[in-house]
Amino acid sequence: MLAYVAAVFFAIAYLLLATDTHTETWYSPTALGFVGLALLAAHLGGASSRLGARRHR
Repeated sequence: MLAYVAAVFFAIAYLLLATDTHTETWYSPTALGFVGLALLAAHLGGASSRLGARRHR
């Protein structure tokens, strides 16, 4: 799930770069790319598998 969210952030960052849209600092393509990288790293680290996991007894 986190990988899909990261892909959305990467797509938004790419569109902002491709259209040369000027945005605020926190909404810049670089910031969105870093958020996407952080989400991708969390996904690869296994964080998304623990988010929706149910405890089996």
